[in-house]
Amino acid sequence: MDPLIPDKLYFKIGEVAEIVGVRPHVLRYWESEFSRFRPAKSSKNQRLYRRQDIELVLRVKDLLYNQGFTIAGAKRKLREENGAKERQDPDGNPSGHDRELLLEVRNDLLKLRTFLQKGKSSPRTGG
Repeated sequence: MDPLIPDKLYFKIGEVAEIVGVRPHVLRYWESEFSRFRPAKSSKNQRLYRRQDIELVLRVKDLLYNQGFTIAGAKRKLREENGAKERQDPDGNPSGHDRELLLEVRNDLLKLRTFLQKGKSSPRTGG
């Protein structure tokens, strides 16, 4: 059963540790190992976790504690999962960075086509 995450914007490390069921030092260690896991810090340098951070921590805990992955294996699995999510949306269309890149290429091709059409319609001047 997944723990219930309260409906609020930010959580302190002690709250997250209680929700997830690990000690705060474990969260700090995972933060050093998983680059996607970087909670914000307050002006007093306290870690401030968002809901998506807690969901990631829960996923890491599941991979390590329930599925038996090593830290390296869990990193690889998260990279694979994240790559698949970024490449396609639920309808199978490109999304995220790939979509932005495709739109940029499309716009460049349209500009090139316009440029070439202008070149054909006007006579070239000799030099």
